[in-house]
Amino acid sequence: MSSIRSTSRGLRLLAANSRPRSVTLLSQPLIASPRLLRSAAVSPTSTARPRIAIAPLRANGGLRYASSSSSTGSLKQTQLYDVHVANGAKMVPFAGFSMPLQYSDLSHVESHHWTREKASLFDVSHMVQHHLSGPGALELLMKITPSSLDKLKPNTSTLSCLLEDGTGGILDDTVITRLSSDTFYFVTNAGRRAEDLAFLQAEIDIYRSTHGPESINWEILDDRALVALQGPLAASVLQPLVKDSDLSNLYFGNCRSITLTFPDGSSSAEPLLVSRTGYTGEDGFEISIPTAKDPSLPRRVTELLLSNPEQVRLAGLAARDSLRLEAGMCLYGSDISTSQTPPSASLTWLVGKERRDPATAKFNGAGTILPQVASPAKTLSQRRVGFTVEKGSPAREGAIIVDLNDESRAQIGVITSGLPSPSLGGVNIAMGYIKNGLHKKGTEVGVLVRNKVRKATVTGMPWVESKFYRPKA
Repeated sequence: MSSIRSTSRGLRLLAANSRPRSVTLLSQPLIASPRLLRSAAVSPTSTARPRIAIAPLRANGGLRYASSSSSTGSLKQTQLYDVHVANGAKMVPFAGFSMPLQYSDLSHVESHHWTREKASLFDVSHMVQHHLSGPGALELLMKITPSSLDKLKPNTSTLSCLLEDGTGGILDDTVITRLSSDTFYFVTNAGRRAEDLAFLQAEIDIYRSTHGPESINWEILDDRALVALQGPLAASVLQPLVKDSDLSNLYFGNCRSITLTFPDGSSSAEPLLVSRTGYTGEDGFEISIPTAKDPSLPRRVTELLLSNPEQVRLAGLAARDSLRLEAGMCLYGSDISTSQTPPSASLTWLVGKERRDPATAKFNGAGTILPQVASPAKTLSQRRVGFTVEKGSPAREGAIIVDLNDESRAQIGVITSGLPSPSLGGVNIAMGYIKNGLHKKGTEVGVLVRNKVRKATVTGMPWVESKFYRPKA
């Protein structure tokens, strides 16, 4: 534990971020722009020595993981708030909700290891669940995302992103599930709720204006809870509770409606939507729980999943952040924003191969994104990469990356996420953006940490190999 940091110090650092503060993010790279946090368009090459513009990002009313401001007034509570309090959770503001940072039974690092070795249950009910259907649902989603959603089979999912029209900037990341030919379920970030809902409403209104009011039906599923069961024991925990479905053939990126059986022999009042996915790099499931017929169902499901404490424990935001970073996963508002397009965020794979023809591509920002896909070396001024940083204080969000070969220590990038890796024994890892050309693995750079330059090496991600459950080759 000493190689990482003390539990109490870690809590202070994380909890401190629950207070409103100004954070920084690498904006339009290497050349200052008057639209620092809005445009991802490529700027003309400057003849002067390039510099990176750092712009303030709004404090989020929660931890640094959130993406936008929340009211300083009363916080919302998920359906599982009482469960958290009863289990000794340290509750903190997060994206407008009172959410658990960690619990009294395990420290942050212990909870992290528990997830990697056994199974943890995360409450992610604060996230926004959507149901989109109708004859125009697919066409609309194909316009606002770069993904080949028309190739998705029913009950399969893909990671995608909502794109700003014109610039192609990432408005939010999302997982989209195709339930049938014209019905979709997707989840977006709580911290982007206001922005996402306004964007989606505007896009739907435009579509309906030419295709009719019945062309798209959109429902926000605020009455549903959402929990994530993550870890190598996740399937063995869930399977005994499911009598009508064999989870061994439910693979990563697939979903299924499932009925749970309780110890008294009763079944859940409604089927749960169970998706084999997650945000930790481990095998696991995200479980969407309806409440229309049984408002107590989220609590009952949670208690059922936690019935064997030797296998499953509750986990909070602290463990979730360190787990996702080790897995190389982006956090909206820190690692991605409207300042980045998918290619500039090293997420080119989100752009479907079938959608890369400029003659036929009609998704938002295609005119900006497709040239970046075709010629990244010529069109991108920065790349998102991983770093391993030498021993000492970790490089955290906002730390400046400098050129070790330049005596003036010219800025060449910025850290967007960073912490000591629990799984790697406290090795300092970080994610950030760096000047194009310096993004190759093994490149040595410097990072300013507490006014001292610490050596860092560009490293491939993830740091901890993902263990998603896929069919055997």
